[in-house]
Amino acid sequence: MAYKMGYGKIKAHCLAKGIEIRNDEPLDRHTSLRIGGPADMAILPQREELPGLVKILNEEGLPFFVMGGGTNLLVRDGGVAGVVLFTTSLQGLEVQGQRILVDAGVPLQKLLGHAANHGLSGMEGLAGIPGTVGGAIFGNAGSYGCEIGEAVVTLKIISEGRIRTMEKKEASFRYRGSGIPSEAVLISAVLSLREGDPQEIRERIKGFLLEKRSKQPVSFASAGCVFKNPEGITAGRLIDEAGCKGMRMGAIEVSAVHANFFVNTGRGTACDFLRLMDEVTERVIRKTGIILEPEVRIIGSEREIQ
Repeated sequence: MAYKMGYGKIKAHCLAKGIEIRNDEPLDRHTSLRIGGPADMAILPQREELPGLVKILNEEGLPFFVMGGGTNLLVRDGGVAGVVLFTTSLQGLEVQGQRILVDAGVPLQKLLGHAANHGLSGMEGLAGIPGTVGGAIFGNAGSYGCEIGEAVVTLKIISEGRIRTMEKKEASFRYRGSGIPSEAVLISAVLSLREGDPQEIRERIKGFLLEKRSKQPVSFASAGCVFKNPEGITAGRLIDEAGCKGMRMGAIEVSAVHANFFVNTGRGTACDFLRLMDEVTERVIRKTGIILEPEVRIIGSEREIQ
């Protein structure tokens, strides 16, 4: 492919700047599902190195994907052609009154704990959701009637080769999605919360965590909810009523604890996961006429492991 000629330039840039790069990096090491083929090239930049990197990637026409915690993500067995940019170095977290300035690589649960310690309320319903702030904002993560997009004031992104501020209105948050361009790199966010009692906030977080742990298969590798909830009903209930609990494809199983979670019970593959998604979708259609829409993000090549 023509874009592969750009690898030499991006590799030279990284070596000159001391930026860590890894060739053929297995992505199953970086996803909560423990599934995924290799990335052609993985780059682990520091915050200040991101704009220059993205500029070169754009100039060379190199496809790239931004990865945070690797949750709510299915990487196909053939891996990812191009570059995977990891945001794990973006760890800034600062409280300014009722606002929090937070970098995209900060774990979401660390943000919740920090907010609670400073008596800032409004995100407790997000307790137990894995992954990073960047991924949560990109997909407008939510639970118990709370969505992270509600707290967003502004976002700082790299788009079209430059750093710019995106206002909340422009981000167009919706159920499990946003209008943030897929090619943009989210650097940080300003969140607005409300004052509350730290101990009461911690108690609410603890209560949500206990409830989730009793209703979700937290001891198994998963990508979180596989399908979005149709209006007025949960996907888990539809899957359960279609008789899908316990169904398996290879080592991937519809959880007996929560039917909208597919768990990796061993050495499952993306092919297994996708086949199970197709079968569950068909059974729900036959039973109810409702077409389930994926919530899990699917990336990479369809090539299967040989």
